Amino acid sequence: MDRPIKQRKWNSKRILTIVGILGIIVLIGASYYYTSGNSRLNVNAERISIFQVKEGVFQEFIPINGSVLPISSIYLDASVGGRVEERYVEDGTHLHKGDPIMRLSNTDLELTLVQQETQVLNLLTQAQIAQTNAQQVSINNKNQMADVEQAFNEAERVYTLNKKLLAEKAIGTQEYEKSLNEYNYQKERKELTRQILEQDERSTNQKLHQDQETYKRTQNALALMRQKVGDLILRAPVDGQLTSFDAEIGQNKNPGERLGQIDVLTGFKVRADIDEHYINRIFPDLRGQFTISDNTYDLVIKKVYTQVKDGRFQVDMEFIGERPKSIRRGQTLNIRLALSDETKAVLLAKGGFYQQTAGNWIFKLDKDGTSAFRTAVQLGRQNPEYYEVIGGLEPGDEVIVSSYETYDKIEELVIKKSD
Repeated sequence: MDRPIKQRKWNSKRILTIVGILGIIVLIGASYYYTSGNSRLNVNAERISIFQVKEGVFQEFIPINGSVLPISSIYLDASVGGRVEERYVEDGTHLHKGDPIMRLSNTDLELTLVQQETQVLNLLTQAQIAQTNAQQVSINNKNQMADVEQAFNEAERVYTLNKKLLAEKAIGTQEYEKSLNEYNYQKERKELTRQILEQDERSTNQKLHQDQETYKRTQNALALMRQKVGDLILRAPVDGQLTSFDAEIGQNKNPGERLGQIDVLTGFKVRADIDEHYINRIFPDLRGQFTISDNTYDLVIKKVYTQVKDGRFQVDMEFIGERPKSIRRGQTLNIRLALSDETKAVLLAKGGFYQQTAGNWIFKLDKDGTSAFRTAVQLGRQNPEYYEVIGGLEPGDEVIVSSYETYDKIEELVIKKSD
């Protein structure tokens, strides 16, 4: 007689089926949980940076690096070429105006000077001879004029006398006519002699003036040549420190070649490089600050160089008031250049969160500080330290400002503190 076999209620097939169904349900639930916007993540408090939003003074500024330079520098270029014969000083020497620095030699230049001096001497000699001749001619002309005037005066006397005698019928008409003709002749001769004398005088004066101008031009050329020969000795144009001096005994220097420079040490300026992104916002009178030995000093932009090179442009800044006594040429300063005035604002510290949120939202802690939730914010201006908060946060709010690299789809952060 057959006996009915009792089937097991929980066999392995049924158990596996139920486990598979439960796994699917768990996956569906987890997927729904993480995609529904209600995901949360536990974070260690030591691995995040928390900042308390505050109200304070905000100023838009950029950090720039500036190099200390003398207030002015005068370049030393070779005005004439030549061979370096002597060096009187070394690089870094403090000089007074007129102090010799180095001596060049140039035989061709010195020979040309001798030739010009000879030429000037010849011109001077010729001018003196011409002047002597002109004076002699002038004397002769004056003597001749004196003779002519004497003859005219005599003819005039005879004519006047004969005219009177003719009226008294003491002489005949023929003798009177003779004295009249002689008078008219001497009168015309006197006028012609006077004109010749004036013309000769004008010609002599013109020739003398031309000779003087030629001599003066030659003297000027000689003075310039002497100056060029004098420039073979390079001298300090102003009081200052000799820097970048490049000249060795025996070297040949060409005209216009840079030999060094004189740094005027009566003051200093700061030359800074700025990113071309700010070129439209940089102008004279903008102020900056830097700190040395816990003391703060002020600078002001005096000149903007608008030429852009390698994505940067330069500005020159001068000290306002006292400058550091220990400052040296070539020293680098870290400067905060202000782009706006100081204003009161709600401040949020800068941090890595901005890379993921673009400043549109931030995690704000709840009152007990155990959780942080996404909060929409609106940020305005910024400087290297703070963002200006326009909306979404109030002073006293605590927010997480560290990186959100793994928080993309997280809505809530549960903050765990280490025991």
